[in-house]
Amino acid sequence: MGALSKSDIGGFLARQGILVAFVVFMIGFTIANDRFVDPDNILGVIRSSAILGVMALGVTFVVISGNLDLSVGSMMSFSTIVVLDLHDKIGPGLAIPVMFAMTLALGAFIGFLVGYLKLNSLIVTLGMLSAIHGLTLTYSGGKNMDIVDKEGTWFGVFGQGTALGVPIPILIFAILAAVLGMTLAKTPFGRKVYAVGGNGVAATFSGIRRARVVFFCYLMSAFCVATAGLIQASRSLGSQNTVGQGLELEVLAAVILGGASLMGGSGTIFKTVIGVLILGFIQNGLLLVGLQFYAQYVVTWIIIILAVWLDIAAKRGRLWSPIA
Repeated sequence: MGALSKSDIGGFLARQGILVAFVVFMIGFTIANDRFVDPDNILGVIRSSAILGVMALGVTFVVISGNLDLSVGSMMSFSTIVVLDLHDKIGPGLAIPVMFAMTLALGAFIGFLVGYLKLNSLIVTLGMLSAIHGLTLTYSGGKNMDIVDKEGTWFGVFGQGTALGVPIPILIFAILAAVLGMTLAKTPFGRKVYAVGGNGVAATFSGIRRARVVFFCYLMSAFCVATAGLIQASRSLGSQNTVGQGLELEVLAAVILGGASLMGGSGTIFKTVIGVLILGFIQNGLLLVGLQFYAQYVVTWIIIILAVWLDIAAKRGRLWSPIA
């Protein structure tokens, strides 16, 4: 076998560069602080990443279909506030399904605008980000929400409970990832999602109802957001009305880090899970080496730029554009 050429190395880095960077980060963080590889720390990182991960699972469907969803952060705030408010009014047994129904209605509305009216997903979801934030503030009267009787409710099981020694949020994340992963990889609907994202016009001419596929992708994203809101509300039994603000960028970063293309047509649930863990461990490592939490915002921005660059590079097979 001959020596590797620069194009071979560039192609490899374009396809696997983010994993190489992750390995470098992991080694560096372990050398800087041996607590980084402590089992309790690893379990804690996965648990804290579960909310972001659950949201990312739904957004993966949206991105593979060739669209974006920037409303998930505000929608998560809405679902969290609604279920906490209704908990004391009608009880958790009714509050949970009502919250899911209200969140799914928002997702259906977005899916209708993008899928059936064929409006630009970036513009629609950016507008819905502000609209849902306003809806949350209006619903809550600008106040934060807390459950009154925190000791006498079973509601905390979703965010604080454990089963067989594993935190419930991790189990929810894992089960949802397995179900949605099978849905995307092994079902006709999953194949339609890839087809619509890869070439929407060709998918339409082949008999695939493009609008319906996009609609259900946004509905699936809304379901995952509602699940994340349930975990968030259950974990703290109270919440600020801006709890999800800014999460849309972290969710998108995790999905793109996992290999889903912004151009649509590629990506997997398994790789999204890897992307979520990459982001979680990098943020945890930064804290352990002494950087303040606000440094994470800068790092997240850098990671997004890097991920988009590698995504484009993977499409052309080289890191640098041949055009100067």
